[in-house]
Amino acid sequence: MTSLPATATSKKLGLVIDLDICVGCHACAVNCKEWNTGGHSAPLTDWNAYSADEEEDGDEGAWGVWFNRIHTFEAGEGEDARTVHFPRSCLHCETPDCVTVCPTGASYKRAEDGIVLVNADLCIGCKLCSWACPYGAREYDKTEGVMKKCTLCVDKIYNENLEERDRVPACVSTCPAGARHYGDLGDPGSDVSKLVAERGGYELMPEMGYKPVNRYLPPRPRRTEAADIGAPERLADLAVKVPAAEATENAKGVLGWLDQMLSR
Repeated sequence: MTSLPATATSKKLGLVIDLDICVGCHACAVNCKEWNTGGHSAPLTDWNAYSADEEEDGDEGAWGVWFNRIHTFEAGEGEDARTVHFPRSCLHCETPDCVTVCPTGASYKRAEDGIVLVNADLCIGCKLCSWACPYGAREYDKTEGVMKKCTLCVDKIYNENLEERDRVPACVSTCPAGARHYGDLGDPGSDVSKLVAERGGYELMPEMGYKPVNRYLPPRPRRTEAADIGAPERLADLAVKVPAAEATENAKGVLGWLDQMLSR
């Protein structure tokens, strides 16, 4: 079995993901795939990418190695109902069982920054790490017979040939909504730590005791009042005076004009 670092710095590099503004576009997953297909854990292979068959008659079906996957859920009921897009990748836990169960030392946690990686030269593809990870963050590469996972783009964030502003994980640099943030969550003065404190960021399944470094920011309360979305207060007052019966798809008058203004 593999041991965790006996001495480690307080540095905890990780991601903060804002579930309030993630739109589920999958740009993070696609850019992650593109970068890591040629990077530290390359290649991220695909097999029978266009197959719709199950594993039978010699067709093994479609599969691929993805470090970042996005799940979409319908949460809540009535006025509280909403769609939540949930990106999922390795959380680089402080006490990861995926490391300690590894029989060869292939899975390890770096003492200098807390990133969890896999040494493909030592991995025997036994999949014990995938059984130990409660977040489903491990990926088995059937072509190479080894386990792979999010590296936090370790070959990008330390690449001094890149501009400093570009030394961030591929998923962070490509997010069009700005829903993903990267930094040192072990430093309470870092931008990501301040963001977590401000928005009440939380870790996944703390009851498991693995102390994941990554944090999620919860969706904000639904905004239902005109003033909540930036409309001048005087327009909000006018909207209140309009009978509810006029609130139809083809509304005209003040309500129709207000809808056009807010739809720009």
